Amino acid sequence: MTYCVAVRVDQGLVMLSDTRTNAGMDNIARFRKSFTYHVPGERAITLMCSGNLSITQGVKATLSKAIKEARLDPGVETILNCETMHRVAQIVGEAMRAMQLRYRESIEMGGSGSSASIMIAGQRRGGKPRLYLIYSAGNFIEATEDTPFFQIGEHKYGKPILDRIIKRETTLEDATKAVLVSMDSTLRSNLSVGMPLDLTVIPTDAYDFRVRTRIEADNEEFAMISQSWSAALRKGFEDLPNVLD
Repeated sequence: MTYCVAVRVDQGLVMLSDTRTNAGMDNIARFRKSFTYHVPGERAITLMCSGNLSITQGVKATLSKAIKEARLDPGVETILNCETMHRVAQIVGEAMRAMQLRYRESIEMGGSGSSASIMIAGQRRGGKPRLYLIYSAGNFIEATEDTPFFQIGEHKYGKPILDRIIKRETTLEDATKAVLVSMDSTLRSNLSVGMPLDLTVIPTDAYDFRVRTRIEADNEEFAMISQSWSAALRKGFEDLPNVLD
């Protein structure tokens, strides 16, 4: 299992993922689930993956192969040269569908699930920041003003803080704190999600990454956020009115 969360607000995009892959209680490994793509001054894109690892790695390999081929043949369409972020989502969806058609039957015959999801967040020059969620079939949806965030993987523990905090006018700083609290809540409640974390922040109209970093288990800032949030919850609970006489 995994947990990835992405937020789109007026000031930009915030993405956070864990790195734990769980194939059973005694088979836990670390794999990066967040990948960034950048054309300086033109576009910045982050992909985050959840679900069957072989499927999502196959999708990423397909995207990387096209990018490599485009260096020799500019006519090859890739997520780094296509015209819109919507087309980026289509390209990723097409790669997802191809992987599913090729491997789903054999994977499921072996007793495993082939389901996978990919979130795409980014902006290209001339367009607005966009956030998409790609499903196993290759179809996708886009985040809207009414639904400004997406989650994939083990999402239920980290959703309440997002529901209460994230609005289109939320600042980029507050959106970042919210996704970190969301992840902390998930880490505390589910052993299948684990450190380290990968955090990416793309400000609106920057076409670049303000933050692109890995948060290790000994990160002091994340520990402070976790401790401060726990203390605030305890204080809030103690201040609640009694309901029993």
